[in-house]
Amino acid sequence: MKYYLTLLSLVFFISSSAFSQEKVVKYKVSSGETINQIAQKFKVTPYDIYKLNPDARTGLSPNTVLLIPTTGEAKKEVSETKTAASSGKEIIHEVQPKETFYSIEKKYGISDEALKAANPFLEKTGVQIGQKLVIPAKGSTPKTAAKPAKEKVAEKYVYHDVQPKETKFGIAKQYNMTVDELEKRNPDIVNSLPVGYRLTIKGTAPKTEHVATETAKPAENKKPAESSKKAVTYMEYQVKPKETFYSLGRVFHLSQDELVALNPSLSEGVKEGMVLKVPAGYIAPAPIIAAQVPTEKPADSSVNKPVESTGSGIKIVDKVKSTENENAEIVELTKKRGVNERKKVVLLLPFNMAKIQSDTSGTANRIKNDKFLNMTLDFYSGALMAIDSAKTLKLPIDVAIYDSQETKTTSNVVGLTPKLQDADAVIGPFYQTNAETTANMLRSYNVPVISPLSKDSANPIDNLYQTIPSNDVIKNSIFDYMRSKNGNIVAVVDKKKESVINYIKQNQKGVAFASLTETGGLDVANLKSLLIPNRMNYVVMETGNTAMVKATIKALLDSQKTCQVQLVILEPNSTLDTDEISFDNLVKLKLMYPSVTRESDEQSVLIYEKQYRLKNKANPTTYATRGFDVTFDTMMRLVQGKTFQETADLMTTQQVDNKFQYYRKEDGGHANKGVYILYYDSDLTLKVAN
Repeated sequence: MKYYLTLLSLVFFISSSAFSQEKVVKYKVSSGETINQIAQKFKVTPYDIYKLNPDARTGLSPNTVLLIPTTGEAKKEVSETKTAASSGKEIIHEVQPKETFYSIEKKYGISDEALKAANPFLEKTGVQIGQKLVIPAKGSTPKTAAKPAKEKVAEKYVYHDVQPKETKFGIAKQYNMTVDELEKRNPDIVNSLPVGYRLTIKGTAPKTEHVATETAKPAENKKPAESSKKAVTYMEYQVKPKETFYSLGRVFHLSQDELVALNPSLSEGVKEGMVLKVPAGYIAPAPIIAAQVPTEKPADSSVNKPVESTGSGIKIVDKVKSTENENAEIVELTKKRGVNERKKVVLLLPFNMAKIQSDTSGTANRIKNDKFLNMTLDFYSGALMAIDSAKTLKLPIDVAIYDSQETKTTSNVVGLTPKLQDADAVIGPFYQTNAETTANMLRSYNVPVISPLSKDSANPIDNLYQTIPSNDVIKNSIFDYMRSKNGNIVAVVDKKKESVINYIKQNQKGVAFASLTETGGLDVANLKSLLIPNRMNYVVMETGNTAMVKATIKALLDSQKTCQVQLVILEPNSTLDTDEISFDNLVKLKLMYPSVTRESDEQSVLIYEKQYRLKNKANPTTYATRGFDVTFDTMMRLVQGKTFQETADLMTTQQVDNKFQYYRKEDGGHANKGVYILYYDSDLTLKVAN
């Protein structure tokens, strides 16, 4: 336990170091002082102090020395930036990558009106890299006709509704702001970032009427103007880099025609920096195809550092549900009465402390650039949430966390063996080879080793449990589902997808392949001839060729007049995420795919996300939620009055994002076949297929 506390405090130190680049002063706490009093004294927020002093969350003692951020330097820098514009002389500014109207206007302290009056072409072209802009002297009068004072004060506003799993860092980055600037404009988000909260990005957003809304749907056979009337209020939205008609349509639930009807300038295409009129209050649906845990860390996840445990947890409900695509029961576990024997869970996480301490570039720089370390810290923050939940439920479980010091080929698990032999379950290491080494070492002690992140096919080791379904298991699950519905399965696969062709031929007998032309295109007539009336036709499309995707979709839409047709993909397809492919058409065909994670608005899931935000000041990433799911599921299995191995054979469980349905492999060991079958329904939301 002493080692765990030392490790935990060291990770806290690393976390706080990432924010220590700003100027700070040291302050000695007087008897009876509180964080709020100190924050008021230095004109900062309590959150600013906690960022630099994580231990202060547990309370303050007299004579404790705190690091307090100062704001003087920031003010000096801003004033220097604005000097040129306020000196009464016009200057020329060359637009740099990622600069926007807002960032340029803020830099020189000028209004949107003044900038566009000095550069009339901006109304048509927007901000473009390399443009030379005239920056008018601050306070100068635009050369356009004078406007009433009331209009002159009004500034175009931009606001942003917080989406699930978004972070302050990520949102600030979208709009070329700092987190501090975002918090100053929106003081209510200093301590948390609630989903659905409307952030003011620029200007002052007007108050909107609150109506009992149901999600607006683009109605078929209606004109764009009629469809757009469903929105009671409108807002302005600034187009971000790489946004397309497709991505905008998904965010605001509008077709391309409806977007153009509201914004005629879009007839020339979507351009970065454009300010669009869009319906207010919509929340974007989940992204297409989150079929697997991502292999790379999201760019903004470095802000999700673990903080000290506070005992917050999730209420567990004792009930049984029927699963979506299997005949198993999903059991939400509770502690079995009378089970008081203490269990021991060990987490082996690759903090690699020795490398961090010896890194001459500094801990903050390493955290910023080391994706593997960020993934580890995110997983750890989720695991801490699970440990807190176990405390809240008073589970008889002791948890030890050790640094596995691992790379792809090395680790220190051999040296940790004496500390692992009496464990009831070991979670980790992360790399497959190290997980297998650990399982082999603990095989004779009957200690289950749970591999939390590896997607590799495991060697046959009896006590090794793979928590992420393999690619073949994921594909098999959707074919099993289609057959359970007595579906007619047709495959459209281009010649470049040899691995998919071989997989279907070897593992999925009875699937008909649509013919291709001599040039490699789709034979549309042949595809239509393979569809059967009065039966559900599942068309599995695997191609990255835009022309083939378009041809397949058009053929299926035509066939809907006489047949039941549903479009299916087996793995992520980036071609579908472009403007050339209509999202509305994918919805009409109820695009379906297999996924190891789900989107859920169940009460327990919402509680987890809320508690995580309160605890970590950020939304949980995929890795954080996986850390919670794997750790919590393991602990709950150990308090059922059975061994982990017995629960794995008997029980299918479901946590926040992940399902755990273990099975014994023929050659030895255990794997997970907990896969969801998801599809886009007519209301543009993702649903789990029944």
